[in-house]
Amino acid sequence: MSDGPRYEDDFYAWTQYQAEVLRTMPAPDNRFDREHIAEEIEDLGKSERDAVRSQIRRIIEHFLKLAYSPAEPPRLDWIGTIIEARQNLLDKLTTTLRHDTEAGLDKLYADGRKRAAVGLRRHGEGDAAENLPAACPWSLDEICREDWYPAGPGASQDQGVDRPA
Repeated sequence: MSDGPRYEDDFYAWTQYQAEVLRTMPAPDNRFDREHIAEEIEDLGKSERDAVRSQIRRIIEHFLKLAYSPAEPPRLDWIGTIIEARQNLLDKLTTTLRHDTEAGLDKLYADGRKRAAVGLRRHGEGDAAENLPAACPWSLDEICREDWYPAGPGASQDQGVDRPA
């Protein structure tokens, strides 16, 4: 049997592999609660996955506000939120979780879009909320790229803006 993913290289993949190994190991001593221990290890990995997904949603929500809201005062707060979310994201993003995120980006975008629309409407920006694109206009690379932000309202959304920290 292969040694599987390394803990240091990809924590999420390691937890899923270790849980599977525990479930398939012969356990002659029934005092060892193999199934529950495997579930707990698996859940540690799922917690990392969920944290990555949450930060992606958060970044998308604030990207949409930057790109579609004409409001000026909250822009620096939105950028601050994006910076914090990216830092949290990059602490947890592994190769396996990156693949998971890419595969689920449409759903993550829909969730972030819903949050952005509610926030925009709450502040009287119903028109901006109505203009949010149905499909994600950004790649995962752009979402993760440090100091890159979508262009503001009226600018072409195919070009982001690099802003110094």
